[in-house]
This record gives sequence, structure tokens and C-alpha cells, in this order.
Amino acid sequence: MTQAQAPALFVSHGAPTFAVEPGVLGGKLTQFGARFANLAAVVVVSAHWQTSGVQVMRIAKPETLHDFGGFPPALYRIQYPAPGDPALATETRRLLEAAGLKTSFEESRGFDHGVWVPMLYLRPKADTPVLQVSLPFDFNAAAALRLGTALAPLRERGAMIMGSGSLTHNLREIGVSDPTLTRYAHEFTDWVRKQVQEKDRAALVDYRRRAPHAQRAHPSEEHFLPLLVAVGASGGEDAVEVLDGGMSYGVLSMESYGFSPARAAA
Repeated sequence: MTQAQAPALFVSHGAPTFAVEPGVLGGKLTQFGARFANLAAVVVVSAHWQTSGVQVMRIAKPETLHDFGGFPPALYRIQYPAPGDPALATETRRLLEAAGLKTSFEESRGFDHGVWVPMLYLRPKADTPVLQVSLPFDFNAAAALRLGTALAPLRERGAMIMGSGSLTHNLREIGVSDPTLTRYAHEFTDWVRKQVQEKDRAALVDYRRRAPHAQRAHPSEEHFLPLLVAVGASGGEDAVEVLDGGMSYGVLSMESYGFSPARAAA
């Protein structure tokens, strides 16, 4: 039996506290995930796993990593016991190498919070296999787009492709409340939303030069690049959905985007 085509998704996972503070986005992710009840797997590229070359997690029972410090004790008790999928890992590596990407297996690492925090909302029962793919240190926006394109065939096998990052990520400015100092985050978000809705890949790849306040919104690129992975995995016929998650801590945009087969977007 063939699987229905799965969506691609970019999710802003925000701070680890998003795991216990769903805010505006949590419920929207749950609603989005519920529309795709028969996913074969979720393949995730997270900003929190960077490596030399692409690595593919090949583990049957990944652990839950609490890869952060100084947060409330309740966060360290959360477990997300979704299974891995070693067979899908082998297929994923084959696709990536066919696309010319140097790839290896990782057989000991668990899920970082860029994976399990949004998955708590997308798949609260933790009953869908999850496969994590790393983000190479030397990738830029164009390379991230190519990674997503290489992963795209997995959607035909029923696997959601998810890029997990943050639409804005200037941690030095967290907690700023003066609207004159936070306007840049809104202006950057507005620009990205327009390019995503118009499917302007060239503009998104060139965001460092074209987007307003790009350097300020992303002093380093790793939290923006998962968006390009999701865009690369999307298709020209996909419906684009804006999952408006609001602005967390003044300057962290929680805006996320779904790329769904048009028949599933209603």
C-alpha cells in the first residue's frame, strides 16, 4: 500500500520552556500534526546537531537529551520515547549520497531539544518513528536548500520532513520590551513570511543580503538554515501555511510554516 504524501514543516522551537509553555504555537502544531495521522516517520534537521559532513541517526531507541542548562527542573524530567527507524536511516543515507552529500551514520546520539520539544505537540503520543539528520557546520543557505531537496523523496514514502530552528535568534536581546528595539524582529519575520508565501527560493537563499536586519536577527546562521531545509523539501504544488506563533521574549519569533499537499491543506 502506498503512503499519502507527507508535508514538510519548518518549526520555530524557541526556548526549551516551550515544552511546558505552549503559548500560541503549541496548539497550532498539534492541529497540524493531527491532519497527518498516518505519517510513516518524521525526519528532522535541528539547529542543535551540527557536524562535519551529514550524519544520519541510526538508532532503534534514541534517548531524550536535555541539552540545556539553568532551566526549571520539570524540563529535565520530560522524556520523549519515540522509536527510531534504522531502515529509514539506511534509505535516507542512500538518497543523500546519491545527491552528492558526504554522509555517515550516528549510532549513539539521542534527540536534542530541537527535536523533542516541537514533537511533544506534533506527536504527543510519541508513537511515530523519528529520524534525525545533522546540519553540517559549513552549510550556508544554498547548501541547506540542497539538503532539503535531497530529503524530499521521503515525503512520497509518508515521512514528514521537518526543519527545526528559530525564525529569529538573537539571544543577546532576549527580554527586551521597548518596541522601538524589538521592531527589527517583526520586520525580519514579515520579510521572510512574504518570501515563503511567494515561494521565492532565490530571495531566501540570499536572505543575508536582502532581508532587513538579517545579521541582527541571526548573528549566526544555524537556527535559520532549517527553514531552507523545509523549503527545499517542499514542492511547487504545495500549499503554504503560516503558523503564527507570535513573538517570545520580545525578539524570538515563533512563526512556523507548513508545506502541505494542496488536498491536505484544507
